[in-house]
Amino acid sequence: MKMTFRWYGSESDSVTLNQIRQIPGISGLMGVLNDKAAGEVWSEREISAYMHEVHSAGLECEVIESVNVHEDIKLGLPSRDQYIENYRVTIRNLSKYGVKVI
Repeated sequence: MKMTFRWYGSESDSVTLNQIRQIPGISGLMGVLNDKAAGEVWSEREISAYMHEVHSAGLECEVIESVNVHEDIKLGLPSRDQYIENYRVTIRNLSKYGVKVI
């Protein structure tokens, strides 16, 4: 088991990566890009910047929370197909940066 800490990013979280590193046994983060609306693609650029910041602090990030499923998917609306494709792209983008759990 790996000890991780949820972190919202330097723009949104009052806890710094330096402070997280001081927690005994912590090896990484459960990350989140909380400024993304459900259904939006998480771009490689955004993911890369987040991961670079995390890795530069000596931490890892194999878990991303809050890749939210758009309501149109849940309701089976005609627009669901585009939101499903956006979700698939986001999953592929996250996997390129070592994310194993969403």
